[in-house]
Amino acid sequence: MSDSSRQDILEFVEENDVKFVRFAFCDIFGTQKNIAVLASQLPQALDEGVSFDGSSIPGFMHVEESDLLLRPDLSTAIILPWRPAEGRVMQFFCDVVRPDGQPFGGNCRGFLREITQRFKQLGLRCNVGAECEFYLFETDAYGRPTRVPMDRGGYFDVAPLDAAENLRRDICLTMEQMGIVPQHSHHESGHGQNEIDFCHANALKTADNVMLFKQIVRAMATRSGLYASFLPKPLADQAGSGLHVNISLYREGQNLFEGNIQSDGAAGRFMAGVLAHSRELAVFTNPLPNSYLRFGCHEAPRYVSWSRQNRSQLVRIPMAHGDSCRMELRSPDPACNPYLAFGLILAAGLDGIEKRMSLPEPVNKNLFDPAAAEGLSLETLPETLEEAVQIAQDSDFLARFLPSGLDTRYFREAQRRCEALRNAADPAEFERLHYFNAI
Repeated sequence: MSDSSRQDILEFVEENDVKFVRFAFCDIFGTQKNIAVLASQLPQALDEGVSFDGSSIPGFMHVEESDLLLRPDLSTAIILPWRPAEGRVMQFFCDVVRPDGQPFGGNCRGFLREITQRFKQLGLRCNVGAECEFYLFETDAYGRPTRVPMDRGGYFDVAPLDAAENLRRDICLTMEQMGIVPQHSHHESGHGQNEIDFCHANALKTADNVMLFKQIVRAMATRSGLYASFLPKPLADQAGSGLHVNISLYREGQNLFEGNIQSDGAAGRFMAGVLAHSRELAVFTNPLPNSYLRFGCHEAPRYVSWSRQNRSQLVRIPMAHGDSCRMELRSPDPACNPYLAFGLILAAGLDGIEKRMSLPEPVNKNLFDPAAAEGLSLETLPETLEEAVQIAQDSDFLARFLPSGLDTRYFREAQRRCEALRNAADPAEFERLHYFNAI
């Protein structure tokens, strides 16, 4: 329904027995929220927006100035197929605005849209793809998640070691039904770990798809009596889960990542900007204390470097052809807010283009081998969330690009997370209660 008008939406609701409409958005930390209205109330909601208490959403508003509005993006209308077939449920993704119509700094979806507009002004178009990893865990007799993975399979295993092949099939079919094109799906390295990739699109569409994908995975897992976790490092002795972000740039229909990447070309300068600002981005691409347990372990980078094909690098250029040519940023994890993370990654690349940054030489070594990094003068990603917060607070780049006030609210919450974990009598139990069951 990409070109839907208000009337198109109302006719679709009538013809398809839609009884409930969900207005979905996320807080600044990427946690999805929604409010539902009856279909009979939809005309008023489309005309006036849906009012809600912004002070009850972490990082949004104070009690003394709490009203905010949800404005649905009509092009995102979608039926949720796991809900009842009679009295169907439809969902929109929404922008968040102030009651007077003025922009709201916590509207991360709007922030990403604004960043992509800046590329258009330079005659550039960005495509973004996502590779999202997740774990599937057994549940107890009360349906509560346990720390027992659903299988003991490994990378690319098949049944019976891979016990999730039917569930991944259901997820992929549901994705396809909802307009997301699955590209690859397979068992990942960890016990109970899976990966499903979907085809690239513009940055805003892909961020919406990441949020929708997590909804689908959780719904399908719950229906199968399992629990899906997107925590970056749910099991200490198993691989972490990443959200690899693939980016291609186009000018006049030409993919600038195809062929040799010149250090003084737009693609090279884009990569240079991402590398230069990667430490500043970490608090947004890796927002939990748990995120930093993943770095340097099984296929998760530690050093700020790039190379072709090499999976030990922060930025990898895959062997590909045509529209598949791209750069892959391997540091982000699925706990991030995709609107904010994608927006800042693109902003870092934009800064590299505008400042004419020069791409450093590739590091063609296996940096998972400690000996290979000896003698190299490479920066490392932050080792803790606390370090990431400090780096971000000192960043002139973030001060220039982040919406006004968002940085203060975001950093305050990140610091609170660090302090709460530090003061917990049992950090592992604290993490399980606050993050494992929520991310």
